[in-house]
Amino acid sequence: MPILEQQPARDRDGQVLPKVPVPPLKQTLDTYLKCVQHLVKEEQFKKTKAIVEKFGARGSTGEVLQKKLLERRDKTTNWVYDYWLEDMYLNNRLALPVNSSPVMVFPKQTFRDHKDALRFAARLTRGVLEYKAFIDARALPVEFARGQLAGTPLCMEQYYRLFTSYRYPGLKTDTLKVQMNGASSAPEHIIVACKNQFFVLDVVANSKQLNETELLTQLEKIMKMAENAKERLPPFGILTSDGRTEWAQARDALTKDQTNRDSLALIESCLCVVCLDEPSGLQPSDTNRALLMLHGGGREKNGANRWYDKSMQFVVGMDGVCGVVCEHSPFEGIVLVQCSEYLMKYITGTPSKIATSSSISELPPPRRLLWKCNPHIQGLLAASGDRLQRLVNNLDMDVFKFKVYGKEFIKKQKMSPDAFIQVALQLAFYKCNGRLVSTYESASIRRFQEGRVDNIRSSTAEALAFVKSMTDERVTFTDSEKMKRLRDAITAQTNYTIAAITGMAIDNHLLGLLRIAKELNMEKPEIFSDETYLASNQFILSTSQVPTTVEMFCCYGPVVPNGYGACYNPQSDHIVFCVSSFWESTQTSSAVFVKALNEGLLEIRDLCNSSSAAATKPADSSQGAGQPRKSGK
Repeated sequence: MPILEQQPARDRDGQVLPKVPVPPLKQTLDTYLKCVQHLVKEEQFKKTKAIVEKFGARGSTGEVLQKKLLERRDKTTNWVYDYWLEDMYLNNRLALPVNSSPVMVFPKQTFRDHKDALRFAARLTRGVLEYKAFIDARALPVEFARGQLAGTPLCMEQYYRLFTSYRYPGLKTDTLKVQMNGASSAPEHIIVACKNQFFVLDVVANSKQLNETELLTQLEKIMKMAENAKERLPPFGILTSDGRTEWAQARDALTKDQTNRDSLALIESCLCVVCLDEPSGLQPSDTNRALLMLHGGGREKNGANRWYDKSMQFVVGMDGVCGVVCEHSPFEGIVLVQCSEYLMKYITGTPSKIATSSSISELPPPRRLLWKCNPHIQGLLAASGDRLQRLVNNLDMDVFKFKVYGKEFIKKQKMSPDAFIQVALQLAFYKCNGRLVSTYESASIRRFQEGRVDNIRSSTAEALAFVKSMTDERVTFTDSEKMKRLRDAITAQTNYTIAAITGMAIDNHLLGLLRIAKELNMEKPEIFSDETYLASNQFILSTSQVPTTVEMFCCYGPVVPNGYGACYNPQSDHIVFCVSSFWESTQTSSAVFVKALNEGLLEIRDLCNSSSAAATKPADSSQGAGQPRKSGK
């Protein structure tokens, strides 16, 4: 567990940020009931309401837990941080690829040959070193909130974990270790993966950082070494793609040998991993590039050419498929975006610094990491490979570029683009399933010290009223009624967003109350074993807005077996959606969801256009806004 630095108020950039608040208990319980009422059957809701009222009554369990939570807030920098980190990531036993690690997919690169690809990798590595120097010098400018409540300074702590974090697998729970800046122990090497082999590349030689030419020379040496079949070792990286408990057990087996301990120590202390991938043989469509970033295409392709515990893995495919794989526990998507955008600008912007360097011959050669294997470990490698293959075969991904309109059209309607897209996602889900489900949209709480995220529950009662008006075949709603419901849904979504980013959402608060009860060795309060609560935490729709200013997109897998992952990147005249689901679930289909989403976005546009047209027509026009139109067509 990372122990947070107890700096009373200032973060490392000297700004004084408030602590995350603990919302009033009654407010959270009222909001909880409002969030679930329309998603569960009436009988079940009655039962839940009684349980919640009992929990929140005067002198009840809820009050005791709330008092303890307020005490915890006084004593800690951020009362929810450790609880949230364990619940969201470290206790989760699922494999990191697809289930947890988001990826950034770069535009397809055109490499003439291997040397060209290695040039790109050298330039990228140089960019990483420059970005890390900014971070180390505390030179990154403080970010300010955009969108709702714009202008508030944001906590920058997540950036300091970009290159210094490592997630160790554990039998029951993982450990996130962050190297605190002690100059002597600061890592000065990266790990390069090539043909499932791992190499140590020292980025400092003779007390100087390697320049681009030197990095290129070292990468060329690595590629040559990797091609030597005689020295090729089994694909140990595949172990990190497994379930966390399985990998923890395998790691225990590995560490019985000193050679393996030494190799692990070098990987666990590196700045980042650079993966030089073999051509995949697949069409480099957006969808295929997304799949290849998420899981490497399995053991037959580049699935073992990874080390998933490390927070940043930069992938450079010889066929131009490039991007970043990120271990999610140390930081949020925005940090991945900022770093990726810096690197893309660095690669395309800086004239190539191919200096003629006289010191090249003096560079110590990169070192291959050695592993000791035995029949037991051989069996573990095979089993991990099988499980990764199943994950690869199971992922149903559809990257969809909606080109009819983007943010500009939405802003013209005087609506928030994020809220608008969230309502459109609800409409798409309803078209596919005839119901709404518990939905997760990440909301940044970086306005507070050490702030990470809370959840915006987008499947509001107002969204349900709107989607029903758009799809109900039995009742015909007028355009003005549909428009009113759309505006109400967007207002409800916007209000929930504001509550979440100001620390007033319910998910973190309920988690805190549950964890306090556990710490006090109390019997689990009934509110937390109630089927409504359990269902409300199964996020069948897991969504996130990850906007970029450079051409690239982010994606991730679903968080439950019968769910969808929906990541979106709104641009001025188009929106990129990455929709994921699992083939093994009969309840989901990414292509069906995308089709419904496309239809819904067009229907909402037509509704907005007809309403604005009606609003500008003379009052005596017979085709006014009150004219009924058939729903759902």
